[in-house]
Amino acid sequence: MITDAEAATPALCRLQLGIELRQLRQAANLTSTQVVRKLVCSPSKLTRLEHGENAVVEPADVMALCEIYGADPETRATLVGYAAVTKTKKDWWQSPEYRPAIAPSFKAYLALEATAEALHDYQAEFVPGLLQTEEYVRAIHQRAHEGLPPDEIDRVVAVRMTRQEALRRDTKPLKSASIINEAVLYRTVGGAPVMRAQLEHLAEMVSHPSVTLQIVPFKAGQHAGMNGAFTLLRLPDAQPIVYLENLDGASVTRRPGNVKAYEEAFTDLQILAVGKQESLSMISKAIKEH
Repeated sequence: MITDAEAATPALCRLQLGIELRQLRQAANLTSTQVVRKLVCSPSKLTRLEHGENAVVEPADVMALCEIYGADPETRATLVGYAAVTKTKKDWWQSPEYRPAIAPSFKAYLALEATAEALHDYQAEFVPGLLQTEEYVRAIHQRAHEGLPPDEIDRVVAVRMTRQEALRRDTKPLKSASIINEAVLYRTVGGAPVMRAQLEHLAEMVSHPSVTLQIVPFKAGQHAGMNGAFTLLRLPDAQPIVYLENLDGASVTRRPGNVKAYEEAFTDLQILAVGKQESLSMISKAIKEH
């Protein structure tokens, strides 16, 4: 349960609301079919509510469901409060400042990342997004989007930097566990000063309470991440999700078999990668060489 709903993001309120509505339904021994008949709504509406997929949740719908489930007054007030947040606040990526720089498909990922308890990722070519400095981000996107006007680059950079606030949020900060290839430390992005500053930031983030960082050294040889980078998102009371990016776009999978394969790959990488102190030593060595 969110202790301060008014301070929480709409995405987090939607997710928590869905979890608690589903728990109430199950405690009442009601099937989804029985509920939609009582509520006089479509099955998809209840599914979206229970999975936190509606951008806005009507307090009246929540009240009606609480009545069906026989929820106590305190629970009703809490859940209606969650719904009210979705009516009165917007997720940051919906604001005019950021909207033009975010592809529709990526908005879905941002909603998942904003509600995730933990993010596990492996990166072979660059520093993980949540650990990047502003100038490092800018250098990457200036190369990836050559010809894009400076103000558009500024928006893209602002999106990346705003995402990092998930590590510092007051309500359930995101726990990030990243594993990177040693090559990332030596690939000079944006010139030596930019790369040096990025590595110094990386060394600082190793001690951040929400961050775990490990490095796979060259000497480790072949490993489970050689097929490419990937991100695992762990959501409260839900199946983990795998997010993949490539030149053609991005994709998300929830299929248990696929998720398990990536979970096993990440575990293998954790075993193969060096620990905190040796990772710090490798970063310090790379700083001296840039």
